[in-house]
Amino acid sequence: MERHPRRWLILVVLCLSTLVLVIDNMVLTVAVPTITEDLKASAQDIQWVLESYMLVFAGLLLTAGSLSDKFGRRKVMIIGLAIFGAASLIGMVAATPEQLILGRVLMGVGGALVMPSTLSILITVFDEAERPKAIAVWSAVAMVGLVGGPVLGGALLAHYWWGVVFLINVPIAVLAIVAAMVLMPESKGPWRKADPVGMVLSVVGMSALVWTINELPKGGLSHTGTQVSLAITVVAVVGFAVWEKRHPSPMVPLALFRDRVFTGASFSLVLLTLANGGLMLVLTQYLQFVLGYTPTETGLAFTPLAVATLAFNALGASLIAKTGTRFMAVLGLLVIASGFALLSTLSVGDGWGVLAGAMCLMGAGSGLAMPAAMAAMMGAVPEEHAGVGSALNDTIQQAGAALGVAILGAVLTSTFTSNMPADAPEAARHSIGEALAAAKADPGLLKFVNEAFTDGMSASFLAGAAGVVGAAVLAFFLMRARKDTPDQGGETQTAPTGGDETKGATAEQILTTH
Repeated sequence: MERHPRRWLILVVLCLSTLVLVIDNMVLTVAVPTITEDLKASAQDIQWVLESYMLVFAGLLLTAGSLSDKFGRRKVMIIGLAIFGAASLIGMVAATPEQLILGRVLMGVGGALVMPSTLSILITVFDEAERPKAIAVWSAVAMVGLVGGPVLGGALLAHYWWGVVFLINVPIAVLAIVAAMVLMPESKGPWRKADPVGMVLSVVGMSALVWTINELPKGGLSHTGTQVSLAITVVAVVGFAVWEKRHPSPMVPLALFRDRVFTGASFSLVLLTLANGGLMLVLTQYLQFVLGYTPTETGLAFTPLAVATLAFNALGASLIAKTGTRFMAVLGLLVIASGFALLSTLSVGDGWGVLAGAMCLMGAGSGLAMPAAMAAMMGAVPEEHAGVGSALNDTIQQAGAALGVAILGAVLTSTFTSNMPADAPEAARHSIGEALAAAKADPGLLKFVNEAFTDGMSASFLAGAAGVVGAAVLAFFLMRARKDTPDQGGETQTAPTGGDETKGATAEQILTTH
């Protein structure tokens, strides 16, 4: 493909668009206590403020990706940025929890339109040779937002009212819209018949899946609401798969999963994001509850993770052309697993030193593995399906992160409960927050609380390590090079034996080998 002369400027726009989404969610977590007090919000209100965005965002991703392929990726991204910016203003001026929830729902709509478009535009303006570098930059910016969000939020909340966490989205969104209109070309796939049934089933299925995952740790499968949402999830997801397989113009081309590279990279990313999703939850609680960090200090404590990710993103992207995506993905995943293993050795008195070393390992591994896995996955997607392919990537990572919070959170909670003294108050045996409150009245309990939490944390990190090793095994066996790949002239060429299937072949060639 011919290289776009403004491709690196376009990448800046895509990074800005991604950054505004990531920063918003991370900044909001810091502002929750202030919002709760100012709006007189209940615990259920705050749950909906946080979860309404995720439900709408996850539910609409596949539909948004399909719409971007059909109507234009730049157009859909600009509309999404406009909705996100306008919804941020609604959140900023909200006077009641209900108004804030409405703003978050609309922000979820905007975010779902933006996210698939950014990655799909990236893979259409960058060729196979430069794509890993571009993905590395794009994912590095997301990491900066992930770590920098709480720090920025803490600094802003120290001087301004909580509405500023929404106000900062507006100028970034406006800048991204203007830059997109000036710099970015429009791209879309060939015209296909609409698939409204597939869209409805995907929205219902993904929303119900995320809801089920979020509710499962609270009451288990014995809770009627969880049983209903699980049933809706199964019916909608199975119905979606059957419908898409039979539809003449499917919203999601399920044939993509016949490609072992796409499948291997997809499920490796699920297991990786599963582990990482739980990591942030568990470590944040460790830093704040056990080590006594403030939210801002907690954000700063993740700096080694961000720095290592940024450094190894650049290194990994530069080495992919020589080593291939499979080698880099497997190496990175094993390094991440070693970081999880180191985290599992943490004890109450270790403090930040061991944690920083483990985060450096995990950042280095993420920098090597993520661009490689994403480049392999997106390299297996034909350009006409770039939008829905990007949406699949986003959906996979959203589902993995939600599962990670639920699974690692469940491991943490169950281990914490089993290690708490039997004579401790019942509420304290099931929640570290309640346990710390009880320890104020009984200081002798504090030692047992910290030790029980650390034991639970170690168990959850071992579970995370197992998941990442599983991802490495999948990547090793499924992302392996093919012996013969047809070239553009119809002849066959032999792929190098330790390389990868995306090197030297176009996305369309890769798909047609099946």
